[in-house]
Amino acid sequence: MSATRPFVVKLGGALLDDGEAFCAISDALAAMHQARPGSVVIVHGGGSAVDRHLARLGFETRKRAGIRVTPPDQMTAIASVLGGTVNQQIVGALLGRGIDAVGLDLGDGHTTVAEGLTGLDFDPGCVGAIARGTPRLLETLLDGGFLPVLSSVGFDAEGGLLNVNADDAAAGVAKILRAAALVYLTDVPGVLGADGSVCHELDAAAIDSLIAAGTIAGGMIPKVKGALATAQTVGTPVIIASWRDPSALGNLAAGLRTGTRIVGAALTTPASW
Repeated sequence: MSATRPFVVKLGGALLDDGEAFCAISDALAAMHQARPGSVVIVHGGGSAVDRHLARLGFETRKRAGIRVTPPDQMTAIASVLGGTVNQQIVGALLGRGIDAVGLDLGDGHTTVAEGLTGLDFDPGCVGAIARGTPRLLETLLDGGFLPVLSSVGFDAEGGLLNVNADDAAAGVAKILRAAALVYLTDVPGVLGADGSVCHELDAAAIDSLIAAGTIAGGMIPKVKGALATAQTVGTPVIIASWRDPSALGNLAAGLRTGTRIVGAALTTPASW
C-alpha cells in the first residue's frame, strides 16, 4: 500500500438527485484523483432512488429509528438500485472525465463482512452493519491508480445480501483503510458557531459546549454526535462539508481547511467559533 492514506468520501441521495451539483462534484472528485491518484475512495447510498424503484414495484417503504426496514423480498430490488443504477451513475460520470473508476459493493473481495442488526425491539429484516474486513482489494486498486466506488450493499459471512446504512458503510471502509479522513458531503457547509461562521475543528468538549449554548440545535445535533462517535470509533477525523461547494474537495486535497473537522481526541488548541 502507498504511504499516502486515502480520503473516504461519502455521497448521498440528495446530491445524486441534483444534476448540476452532481456534475460539479464529479468534476471535483476527478480533479482530486488526478492530482494524487490513489487518494480517493467513494462510498455511496441512494435512498431516494431506492424509494422510487420500490414504489414502482408496489412495495411500501418503512423506516423505524432511522433504519430502512428491509424485508427479504425487497433486498434484491434495493441491491439492484444501489449496486447497479446508482453505482453506475457515479462510475460513468468519473469514466467520462477520464478517471479509472471501478464499481464495487461493500463485500467484494471480502473488503467488508457484514452481520445482521440485532438487539432491536423490531425486526429490521435484511439490514446489517460492518463487522470486519480487509483492505487488500482496495489497496490493490488504489496502488494501481484506480478510484473505487462502493455501494452500501453488504454481504454476510454466508454471502447473503444485507442493506447497510451508507454513513456506517463509509465509516467502516475508513476504518479498514485507516483513511486520512472520512468526508461526509451534506447540504450544509459545516457546523456553524455562534457568530454564524463555520467551526474549523471540534472535539467532544467543544461539541457539548455548543449544544449546551443552543448554537448546535435541531437536526444538526444527531449529525454532529454521529460524526463524533464515528471519529472516536474509527480513529479517523470526520469532515462535514457541503456538496453545494465543490471547491471544498479541492481545498481538502490541497491540505487546506474545509468544512468542520471533528476529531475523537481532545484538541491541542481551542476550536474557533
